[in-house]
Amino acid sequence: MKPVIFTKLSVMMLLEYFIWGSWYVTMGTYMSEFLHSSGVQIGAAYSALAIATIISPFFVGMVADRYFAAQRIMGILHLVGGALLYLATQITGNTAFYWVILFYSLLYMPTIALSNSIAFSQMTDPGKQFPWIRVFGTLGWIIAGRLIGAFSIEKTQFTFVMASMASVALGLISFILPHTPPKGQASGTSASSVLGTEAFVLFKDKPYLIFFIAAILVCIPLSFYYGFANLFLNEVGMENPASKMTWGQISEAVFILAIPFLFNRIGVKKMLLLGMAAWILRYVCFAYGNIETGTWMLYGGILLHGVCYDFFFVTGYMYTEKKAGEKIKNAAQGLFTFATYGLGMFIGTWFSGFTADFYTTEGVHQWTNIWLVPAYIAVAVLLYFIFFFNEKKEISKA
Repeated sequence: MKPVIFTKLSVMMLLEYFIWGSWYVTMGTYMSEFLHSSGVQIGAAYSALAIATIISPFFVGMVADRYFAAQRIMGILHLVGGALLYLATQITGNTAFYWVILFYSLLYMPTIALSNSIAFSQMTDPGKQFPWIRVFGTLGWIIAGRLIGAFSIEKTQFTFVMASMASVALGLISFILPHTPPKGQASGTSASSVLGTEAFVLFKDKPYLIFFIAAILVCIPLSFYYGFANLFLNEVGMENPASKMTWGQISEAVFILAIPFLFNRIGVKKMLLLGMAAWILRYVCFAYGNIETGTWMLYGGILLHGVCYDFFFVTGYMYTEKKAGEKIKNAAQGLFTFATYGLGMFIGTWFSGFTADFYTTEGVHQWTNIWLVPAYIAVAVLLYFIFFFNEKKEISKA
């Protein structure tokens, strides 16, 4: 790969995830501070991204890939998205804010697949080259959090303004990215293939079916973290928590390096159990941590993000690929994403919102009770997994 191509793709990935990291982490705090939103309203706003995750594969697979050059459609989506992010700062009502975030999410989520498509089209050895490009995405998320802390804009509308400016910048840069032509009608993409129905055959395999159900359920605890962790850390008095929360992405980058080694050494079941156990420990840390004597527990909850995410979701993608085999691996990965970041997160965002409201008295969140709920759910999923999941160390393809 030529250095100029590598540079363009790296900048693309950095900005792609810089945008997401700028507004997503602090949206719950912004809504509480400026819109005086309830827990349900915050959960609904976060569910917009889950809805977009469900819908966006159809747009990319059946429209964008067939009829438009990937870099051009991505440029248009980011330019319009930048305008919507700025519009979000001018709105004072929760209903209007929700619809703007939903519309924006429907534009943003397809750009993740499009950016991957642009990157892969330039690679001769994706297995070796893609991680070096994708790591700039994690770096972009970290930089966003650090800038929010450095400029003390966490509780202001400027997080959305920053994301808006980056979106417009990426929209313009997209038009000079390497040309990625449309696949045309011959691509043979159908609604069923986009949804991944070809991978339904995996459900005949009992261990995978049990894992698949667990993956949906574990998205409920995940939703609590994404939707309410920043608001919680602000309310307990942590200074610039958005900046501190980037340690979660740093730990994610570190622990992902251990996965290929551990996956074959200890087996998929122990990997997944470690991930679920980390969810329990994280929420116990949040439930009983405080800024006076339990700051270490708050930091512990943040740092556990690497184990929580990598050991369950990244391992889950690897497990899915090994079970599916070459023929249906793309359909299987699409189905897994649909079930987790789509269906699972949709359920989780609404449930977390209702839980936050249930344990709020006269505007005061009872955070210990709120965080114990996802901890109990993680315990239930862990026990379900221990008793019912039985996979051989050497995975046989379904």
